[in-house]
Amino acid sequence: MAPFFTSPSPPDNSKAALKQLSSYNSHLLRRVSSHKLLSISSTLLFRTAILLTMTLVLLFTLHYPSLLSHSLSLSSPHPTNPHRSLLSSNRLQSLNPLEIRRSATPTRTNGFSILVTGAAGFVGTHCSLALKARGDGVLGLDNFNSYYDTSLKRARQKLLHKNGVVIVEADINDSQLLIKLFQLVHFTHVLHLAAQAGVRYAMKSPQSYIQSNVAGFVSLLEVAAKNADPQPSIVWASSSSVYGLNKVSPFSESHRTDQPASLYAATKKAGEEIAHVYNHIYGLSLTGLRFFTVYGPWGRPDMAYFSFVHDIIKGKPINIFSNAKRDFTYIDDVVKGCIGALDTAKPSTGLPGGSKKTGPAQLRVYNLGNTSPVPVTKMVSIIESLLGKKAKKNVVEMPSNGDVPFTHANVSLAKRDFGYHPSTDLGTGLKQFVEWYVDYYKLEVISKKKEKAQEKVASS
Repeated sequence: MAPFFTSPSPPDNSKAALKQLSSYNSHLLRRVSSHKLLSISSTLLFRTAILLTMTLVLLFTLHYPSLLSHSLSLSSPHPTNPHRSLLSSNRLQSLNPLEIRRSATPTRTNGFSILVTGAAGFVGTHCSLALKARGDGVLGLDNFNSYYDTSLKRARQKLLHKNGVVIVEADINDSQLLIKLFQLVHFTHVLHLAAQAGVRYAMKSPQSYIQSNVAGFVSLLEVAAKNADPQPSIVWASSSSVYGLNKVSPFSESHRTDQPASLYAATKKAGEEIAHVYNHIYGLSLTGLRFFTVYGPWGRPDMAYFSFVHDIIKGKPINIFSNAKRDFTYIDDVVKGCIGALDTAKPSTGLPGGSKKTGPAQLRVYNLGNTSPVPVTKMVSIIESLLGKKAKKNVVEMPSNGDVPFTHANVSLAKRDFGYHPSTDLGTGLKQFVEWYVDYYKLEVISKKKEKAQEKVASS
């Protein structure tokens, strides 16, 4: 074949080239081998370090458990007494079986025996009172943590006690105490409302949400599945926050819930997935209720309507998100929804010990809302009218810290399955709240009309 160019042929250096190539290949092989050896050595060293670290952590945990548990709880709202293990032992010894059984024993024929967790909370108090009033047996459980003013929780506790409801002061993660309660009482139902609430607070204390909303829920389900005889039917509080960044309105149970906007929302979504697991494996009957902005007497001080009333009365400025809308749901309507879910909950199908189930168990989730979103600005106007006092308003943009611009519930499933029908408009509900607030805090709120009438009388 003819060459591509006609310059003189170079001298034959093929042997020298082959020798150089062979030398280079040997050098390259030595480098690759060294690199592989170094990589393997590094991997072994890394794994050895990890194993050694895990061993040291395990030994430290075994020898100094109190120090480790203390370090893990630094960011959480503290229960009344931080010495949990000692407190658990003391509480087990101090439980009054007769008092507990009396509180949990129904007075109506075929009445339920219900454990209400978070009983000293807002929704827990109202549900406990309503269930007790109709003749069900109710035993409360609450840890009285310091997320908001504990004196309000203690006042709710006194109200419940007057109506025959006993609250055991303990943490939902105290499995030994839970086991003891299930031994003392054969609960037919559990209304699980204990949770770390609040969207924004999750940015300050994330571990408290995991501890309460995830670990606490698992703790309860473990005991209910493996230590209760019979297994109870469980109705529990999820949240409308699971809809997160969903843009489709109104929110339906079939809509996507995989875009949480806050850690609180993520823990509630996790709860729904955990419920599926315990339903599938252990046959627990589980019903999740997605609450939409519950308000009313005995409410939570961290909620906007509560703080607005407080600040307007005190003459303090309030911050209002300009475009925010909420599906405000009055507490009485939510209580009716909770009771409807309890009344239609089917028995669990798991056998004692959690070894197996006799068949598929009921698994449900429902929206409990008012179905009519209201601008927060309108809510403030209603409060101003009820108080007879103008608010000092700062209208601000909604920060990206977990809040969502609007909520809107579709409650057709709850209406179909247990007749849920919210009937309280925002004006009526806020009137009830303001009247309670003024009475509870012993305030004297004089409307402008009354004030003008008094001035007219004084000047005549």
